[in-house]
Amino acid sequence: MGLENIGGWEFIVIILVGLFIFGPDRLPKAISDGVKMLRQVREMARNATGDLSKELGTDIQLEDLHPKTFLRKHLLSEEDEAALRKPLQGIYDDVRGVADQVKRDAQSAASAANAATTPTPAQPKQPPAISASWDDVT
Repeated sequence: MGLENIGGWEFIVIILVGLFIFGPDRLPKAISDGVKMLRQVREMARNATGDLSKELGTDIQLEDLHPKTFLRKHLLSEEDEAALRKPLQGIYDDVRGVADQVKRDAQSAASAANAATTPTPAQPKQPPAISASWDDVT
């Protein structure tokens, strides 16, 4: 999490908490010490990844140190990874096909239900037929 992820209000709250904990006279020293410690930790991480890269003979980033990522990226070949995925890929494809069919069936059922409950437009009423003759009027 970098400083760019902290909003304005969050930054103000952090400063107020720092003032409350350390006081106005010791807060600048505490911030300075915290920044110095953060720089040291970052430098140690850079050195560790650099040493590990030299030992393994490959370029390693800090994100690569996660065990799953490390195994996938540096110890398994693409063929090994494909061989591990192959048994599960067929099952995944079957489940995906069934899920897609269920989705299509649900959508068609919803469409049919909407069509059944939607009233049809009313037909204009025809005026009643006039069957009067001249004899009825006079």
